[in-house]
Amino acid sequence: MTSGGSEVPTRGPAGDPWDRSSAVRVVALGGGHGLAASLAALRRVVEDLTAVVTVADNGGSSGRLRDELGVLPPGDLRQALAAQCGDDDWGRTWARVLQHRFRSHGALHEHAVGNLLIVALWELLGSDSAGAHVAGLDWVARLLGARGRVLPMSAVPLDVVAQVRGIDPDRPDEVSRIRGQVEVASTRGRVLSVTLDPPDPPACPEAVAAVHEADWVVVGPGSWFTSVLPNLLVPGLSAALHDTTAQRILTVNLAPQQGETTEMTPAQHLDALAEHAPELRLDVVLVDGATLPDRAARDALGTSARRFRAEVFVSDVRVRDGSPRHDVLRLAAAYLDIMGLT
Repeated sequence: MTSGGSEVPTRGPAGDPWDRSSAVRVVALGGGHGLAASLAALRRVVEDLTAVVTVADNGGSSGRLRDELGVLPPGDLRQALAAQCGDDDWGRTWARVLQHRFRSHGALHEHAVGNLLIVALWELLGSDSAGAHVAGLDWVARLLGARGRVLPMSAVPLDVVAQVRGIDPDRPDEVSRIRGQVEVASTRGRVLSVTLDPPDPPACPEAVAAVHEADWVVVGPGSWFTSVLPNLLVPGLSAALHDTTAQRILTVNLAPQQGETTEMTPAQHLDALAEHAPELRLDVVLVDGATLPDRAARDALGTSARRFRAEVFVSDVRVRDGSPRHDVLRLAAAYLDIMGLT
């Protein structure tokens, strides 16, 4: 295992500690808060950044818009756009607007402004036309001054379907089939495997091209079975990840997620990845040292990483209060070290 540094670089012009590389092309895959954390870190490292986002959300504002209008669920796409906003007044203001949720006793309650904006652009551009989803997201990115591009992993809304053991505590060995990202993420049982419905969704062509052209691909962190693994189950994206000459980084979660990955160790996260994407090759597994409390945990992770022919890179990337949240600057510093940009 390699131990990485966690010092935040102080390079760049006055007022900007980051000297972003314009020559390195990075693609980050995932969804939700995990992808937002990696994007917020990566936009401080490189200028050519593309997010490829899961489109399986079926809850909240996204689920309501998906059910009512038949569109892609916009929530994870919105979060990825907000994470790529700059730290100046323009970027901070638009990020807040995008994330703002209405509070009311009517139909607008809990709808996010960004979700409505994205869907409005899709309707204006013709959501049935080729490329409308991508064009709409590009327009929002231009409005925000986002430092990167956001793409859906597929142009059709998807559902996560899981095999889960022990939903009923009176029948702990019984395996049940449950459907929906929200339902899988909040299950009381142990998730054994996930598939997508439809099972062979078309990949977004721009996302496939971005993966082929990338220098680095970053997978994770995020909800393992409902945000991270779904990208690897889209045949076109899976093939691109296999064929690309890019280096591949897997960023491991800081803690198990209650329900979806309860009590799963970092090594077990990698084992689940190998079971769902057996041909995937990784170059680096980035893990926070606090998730490896003893020698047995470190050895287990090393064994799991070898299934992917990957090196383990250990770095302190969590916030200082010890909670399971990534510190954006520490994560950025780790990516700088791994990519050799320091």
